[in-house]
Amino acid sequence: MDEEFALDDPTQLLDSASDFAHHPGSLNDAAVKDFLDRFPLPVIISALQTKSDVPGLENTLVACLERVFKTKYGASLIPQYMTFVQVGLKADSQVVRCLSCKTVSSFLKNFDDKSIYAIKLIIDCDIYQLLLDCLINGDEQVATAAIDAIKNLAQFPEAGIIFPSNINEATHLGNVASRCSSLGRVRVLSLIVKLFSISSSIASVIYNSNLLSLLEAEIRNSNDTLVTLSALELLYELTEVQHGAEFLARTTLQLLHSIISNSSMESILRSRALMISGRLLSKENVYMFVDEPSAKSLISAIDVRLGLLDSQDTDERESALEALGGIGSSIQGAVLLLTSFPPAARHIVHAAFDRQGGGKQLAALHALGNIVGENRPEDGVILNGDAEESLRRLVYEVASESSKLTPSGLLLSVLQQAAEFRLAGYRVITGLVARVWCLMEIFSKPEIINIVTDPTAETTKIAMEARYNCCKAIHRSFMSSKLVSDPALSGIAGKLQEAVQRGPYLVRKHTEATPVVMTAERF
Repeated sequence: MDEEFALDDPTQLLDSASDFAHHPGSLNDAAVKDFLDRFPLPVIISALQTKSDVPGLENTLVACLERVFKTKYGASLIPQYMTFVQVGLKADSQVVRCLSCKTVSSFLKNFDDKSIYAIKLIIDCDIYQLLLDCLINGDEQVATAAIDAIKNLAQFPEAGIIFPSNINEATHLGNVASRCSSLGRVRVLSLIVKLFSISSSIASVIYNSNLLSLLEAEIRNSNDTLVTLSALELLYELTEVQHGAEFLARTTLQLLHSIISNSSMESILRSRALMISGRLLSKENVYMFVDEPSAKSLISAIDVRLGLLDSQDTDERESALEALGGIGSSIQGAVLLLTSFPPAARHIVHAAFDRQGGGKQLAALHALGNIVGENRPEDGVILNGDAEESLRRLVYEVASESSKLTPSGLLLSVLQQAAEFRLAGYRVITGLVARVWCLMEIFSKPEIINIVTDPTAETTKIAMEARYNCCKAIHRSFMSSKLVSDPALSGIAGKLQEAVQRGPYLVRKHTEATPVVMTAERF
């Protein structure tokens, strides 16, 4: 920076920059322009380069410049100072590198015309290569800021720089990952996942570039459990992407199957693979891209694993039950769980009514709530004939083997447990009561009706709402059934109707003010 912009005493700049950086609320363009009229950018940049040894100056100026460049006016100045951004990306200071990454993001987000000019500026200053270096070698904050900047760059139509057609390019993410340490590879994979989530078109480019295979290779590499776990976490993140099912379903099921079936692997890795399986197969649209034998094979692997864990109260067992519950939240998934041979759903039904089960009972109850359709639209609650018959048979089978003898007895016993179990029980009944056989079971136990219509039964908002939804579901099922014409049930019908009209929360009855007569106090 020219000597004309150098400051002998940065005290005034430091004080003003501190006030600016910590100004409450957002700053408009006028405030930024006023500040830069007093302290031009070259002065601030010069101080940042030459006075970093002054206590507090570097952090203060970085915070100040970050707020400047977040505004439209500040961002419009960035192209003039791109060479200084370039220098900042190479700086030894991590806070300066982080600021430079964020400055690139501000430039790209505020660039009105997403044209070749912005990309040309990025290429001419070698910004993308430097962002990759920040991603791999920076600290956590720098890496995160670098990912955000590259994500913004990827949204430009001409951003082929990120996905070069020549696989031998140094900036090809596959080549970048091959040159990294394990931490660097995980960061590159994290970047790929973030880019994948932007849009279906970018996800398609990533898939066709074979970049997802990097993630699969890292998961298959069992030399470092922490790295494998990190890769699995990224795969879990991918399954949450709305358009991810189309691309993941083609290769991921076999990978998950191999992990779940591998008894020599760490339990924590199998548990994560189980959760990913549940997440992936919970999506209705995934079955458009997955062939049924592959889905059945994965469910079978979970079934076998649950059989091996049958006598153990482990986190892995709970993960397996939750995975089946995730799969069962979709219509196709629920059908597969109930119609496989033997039905994988048997683990859930048995565990759901095991009062000694603790955490696994709670996991199983929520899983059963998913399978019976509590979280599906009304027209998706009832499954096909074979699945419904399997569900009914499993519930009655478990009831006959218990001391409760009937499904209504099992459901009542759940509602008599602690609050968290009651909450899960309400979910189960909400879905299950759409079946006439369950409705009749519930009506055979007045105690169940008493609990679901009692506004004082629960004390937390989520539990009150779950109880009310359960009550509404019973009432709705009753009103649409032939039982509505049974005069013997008119009392129960009235009780349900009153509870539905009352709403989910306890409403105290209005009481008139009553005069109190007492002896007057005398002074």
